[in-house]
Amino acid sequence: MKTILQMIEDELRPAFAACGYDEDLAKAVISNRPDLCEYQCNGAMAGAKRYHKAPIMIAQEVAEKIAGCPAFSKVDAVKPGFLNLTLSPEFVSGYLTQVAADERLGVDPIGAGKTMVLDYGGPNVAKPLHVGHLRAAIIGESLKRLYRYTGHTVLADIHLGDWGLQMGLIIEETHRRHPELPYFQADYSGEYPAEAPFTISDLEEIYPTASARSKEDAEFAAAAHDATVRLQQGDPGYTALFAHILRISVADLKKNYGKLNVSFDLWYGESDAQKYIPVMLERLKERNLLHESQGAMVVDVQQDTDTKEIPPCIIQKSDGASLYATTDLATLWQREQDFHPDGVLYVVDKRQDMHFTQVFRVSRLAGIIRPETSLTFLGFGTMNGRDGKPFKTREGGVMRLEHLIADIDQAVYERIMENRTVSAEEAQKIAQIVGLAALKYGDLSNQATKNYVFDVDRFISFEGNTGPYLLYTIVRIKSILRKYAETTGQAPASALRPAGDDSEKDLQLVLARVNEAITGSCLDIAPHRLCQYLYEVANAFNSFYHDHRILAEEDAERQQGWIALLSLVQKVMETGIDLLGFEAPEQM
Repeated sequence: MKTILQMIEDELRPAFAACGYDEDLAKAVISNRPDLCEYQCNGAMAGAKRYHKAPIMIAQEVAEKIAGCPAFSKVDAVKPGFLNLTLSPEFVSGYLTQVAADERLGVDPIGAGKTMVLDYGGPNVAKPLHVGHLRAAIIGESLKRLYRYTGHTVLADIHLGDWGLQMGLIIEETHRRHPELPYFQADYSGEYPAEAPFTISDLEEIYPTASARSKEDAEFAAAAHDATVRLQQGDPGYTALFAHILRISVADLKKNYGKLNVSFDLWYGESDAQKYIPVMLERLKERNLLHESQGAMVVDVQQDTDTKEIPPCIIQKSDGASLYATTDLATLWQREQDFHPDGVLYVVDKRQDMHFTQVFRVSRLAGIIRPETSLTFLGFGTMNGRDGKPFKTREGGVMRLEHLIADIDQAVYERIMENRTVSAEEAQKIAQIVGLAALKYGDLSNQATKNYVFDVDRFISFEGNTGPYLLYTIVRIKSILRKYAETTGQAPASALRPAGDDSEKDLQLVLARVNEAITGSCLDIAPHRLCQYLYEVANAFNSFYHDHRILAEEDAERQQGWIALLSLVQKVMETGIDLLGFEAPEQM
């Protein structure tokens, strides 16, 4: 379905052509002077040089041709050459009736036939999620939903950190504590136990203990390194132990990501890419890309057009060990073989920008991915405390994500209980829904690439540009629609009526931009644009609500039109918050 901008341009093009001007001048934009008009066309300004004519003369000619067009209630040509456009109420309500009838709100499947791999999450196994994992999860989940809504086939890959020395540290610490276990017996030939010798709580204690010990005990550090090598060489006991670590960690991660309403299609890790490293290295050799530098094997990625130095990408260390770049290149190889994606999007801390610049360049030089495959790095900023520094606990440590979620839920619960409109039990349930909205919207409403201040008091406010404000608006609409149904026994009408006043038309005009808001947020990889749009919808609705006594309206036809309008507002807002990754309760 066309956007309302496209429909406006459909009306403008014949007028420009009839005046002898190119149709490509018929570009419309939202007016930056809403006190004067709703949309404007600046084509006459662009055509002035092309046709050697004063822009106001071009604008006046086109305005005369448009006169009487049912799409516009007013068209003014103003100096130096703008066309100010005011849409007719009938045109707007007719468009919105089509939007309301479309289950996808008129959003075209622009991604149909395209496959996207989204790489976000990136937690390490055997470690608890902390606040540093928050942004990747929240931003990545929203983008996954946006891509799917616009017709893309999406594969969300968590890309676990499950390889390298950390595995050796855990295995060796377990060996130190329980040398009698069969995993460490060289002559053991039976089935390894189905039950793991540790719980997730044990693992979360084992790793930091082992890491600290390796810094003080050279013998232990050497043993952990040896355990890592043995695991990577396929030692059966260590492989079985690794499988336990992975299974327990993934189960815990799924539970904790579930609290954020975040899910993944692929639970691949660095370990899954290891078998692709040899063939990937062979490709680099075939293309004469690898060369030795200070004992390491590297690929030069500097380009003549670079304005700053881009260091060579290190593929193998002097001792033959792989690095993150090696694993990421092998993972790209795997994704190309398995999924043939049209694009791969990485949602990772922006401090990894150089790393991904190097990896992307190597992958193109080596032909690991097809030339037409897009590789995009969305580097996000840090979540800071009120002191402007990365968010920490009061004690100065890194806060576990589940503790952060619990703190926000508690703050929302206390805010709800101030009014005592629901039971304590119901308030707890509502607080979890509202708390998640506060957390996610507080993050997503900021441009992903920028740092932002995590302010609980502001995030949980029921006023202003916050998640709870959006939810409160939706709950208010639900209440009105529920009471209308109970009073009249009627379902909302399917057709919207032409706006009868300014606040009604303002609300309709905002709703008419839903197609552009969703599609634009996807194309620009910018969930914050959708947040801003939903905030505008909420504000427009609340202004309309303030001006109209909807349930007390005696004119049944007018009331039905308003109820149809509210139904569309609810649909737009609930669709929007679902794309952001949260939902609204029935009451607040």
